[in-house]
Amino acid sequence: MKLIGITGGVGAGKSQVLSCLASRCRCRILLADEVGNEVKLPGQPCYERLVELLGKDVLAEDGTIDRGRMAEKIFADDCLLSQVNGIIHPAVRVYILQEVEKERSLGKVDFFFLEAALLIEEGYDRIVDELWYVYADEEVRRKRLKESRGYSDAKIDHIFHSQLPEEEFRRHCRRVIENNGDLQETCRQIDEVLAKLQE
Repeated sequence: MKLIGITGGVGAGKSQVLSCLASRCRCRILLADEVGNEVKLPGQPCYERLVELLGKDVLAEDGTIDRGRMAEKIFADDCLLSQVNGIIHPAVRVYILQEVEKERSLGKVDFFFLEAALLIEEGYDRIVDELWYVYADEEVRRKRLKESRGYSDAKIDHIFHSQLPEEEFRRHCRRVIENNGDLQETCRQIDEVLAKLQE
């Protein structure tokens, strides 16, 4: 089983690439964002520590951590953001590594795809067999973010500014999947890469 990290800037179309992969090979797909949500649930590793750090006012009526309230609290405070990341990121890594081992021992898939925007920053390039960079032009990404998420230019600028530059992604990633709009072309590139990996 090959462990492959899928990364790229916001709006690059990583989800499209993953759905294309899911239909073309025996694989398990894990989204780091979903793992991040999982480890914050009541009874999970990060819950108590986050509530202790952020206060009970981040809790929703059902006792779960309200993502909106938490975001409001931490994004205005770099120190708090860093503390929250220090709680969540190690727990996410442990969870991911356990899932990878589980799939390895089951032996039912050929590929394990791990998707996250911060794979490089979090050092996952040292864990995965290879990293793939999903690339789309800035104008394409802007258009997608406005249409699919309703983001303003200011919000998009802020997000783009906080992410790694294109050269950095390309430096760390073994393969680049161009995803500028034509899904058929994107899937054709994926077919090529999968064929090489299965030789």
